[in-house]
Amino acid sequence: MEIIKVTGLSGESQVIIGELLENIGSYLPKTKVFIITDENVKAYHGDKFPDLPTYCVEPGEVSKSLEVAGELYYWLLEMGADRKSFILGIGGGVVCDLAGFVASTFMRGVDFGFVATSLLAQVDASVGGKNGVNISGYKNIVGTFNQPKFVICDIQLLKTLPHEEYLNGFAEIVKHTLIADSEMFKFIEENIDALKVYNPILLEKLVIHSAKIKASIVQADEREKGERKKLNLGHTWGHAVERETGMSHGKSVSVGMEFSARFSIKKGLLEKRDYMRLLNILRELELPICIKVNPRRIFEALSKDKKKNGDAIDFIFMKGIGNVKVERIALDKIKEFIEIG
Repeated sequence: MEIIKVTGLSGESQVIIGELLENIGSYLPKTKVFIITDENVKAYHGDKFPDLPTYCVEPGEVSKSLEVAGELYYWLLEMGADRKSFILGIGGGVVCDLAGFVASTFMRGVDFGFVATSLLAQVDASVGGKNGVNISGYKNIVGTFNQPKFVICDIQLLKTLPHEEYLNGFAEIVKHTLIADSEMFKFIEENIDALKVYNPILLEKLVIHSAKIKASIVQADEREKGERKKLNLGHTWGHAVERETGMSHGKSVSVGMEFSARFSIKKGLLEKRDYMRLLNILRELELPICIKVNPRRIFEALSKDKKKNGDAIDFIFMKGIGNVKVERIALDKIKEFIEIG
């Protein structure tokens, strides 16, 4: 078991990797605790939940909305929750985002923690203190920066994931290596077949690695004023792809990373051989690199991205494997690139 600390303005968070869901009781405060989860997670792992009031939402992005948040506020009020209550989110990225947002806004904020049940949640969504909901498919338009008290990453829970959902999590793992660790990128290349099937030893190594990278960046820039923007590699284009296609977050980020890499070549920042290495690793992980949607539609969605600044946006370019740069670029330059390739 490994514990990684994330210190933010809202307090200290602990990411506990290797702990088991059934031991969650020892991490909960002696106050009223309320669980938010989804129907799939409850069906697979509900027998390991503590005996506490539980609200199940519909699985998927459909539940990451103000409407569902409102339902949860009413439920908490009916169940007698108060400012000293604690909210425990048990689930993947959607549940963690939703539970963190509800906890951060209910009665102006109550404490909360997560048990991350998907690979994507363990390596990214549950770590770092970003909590938010979508509006009309636009990602995380309403949200907060607020650290959970703890994040439990039970590696054993990952063996119940559908194969496609399991591989989705690797998009964020690859992203972290592209940002900060060329050696780990090489490790993934060399162990790709072993990683494509559930292997708790290798998975724990990768979850720890991603959590450490994200924790170090978040601690340096919790509110995303500078360094933390690097974590958006693949997400500017990827979030727009996700809205327009309904593809999963991991697949959309994969498409977004290919777009960022190709754009980086166009700007003379990235060598073609590194672009090909990225494409090869994404293909091996059964992640998409292109979509059959008019790129102008994707651009229209991108132009409403929450990270937009006037007529420009902070875009993350690759300078090589393990090295990226943030550059504010006019939206017209992105439009020009997609039109001329």
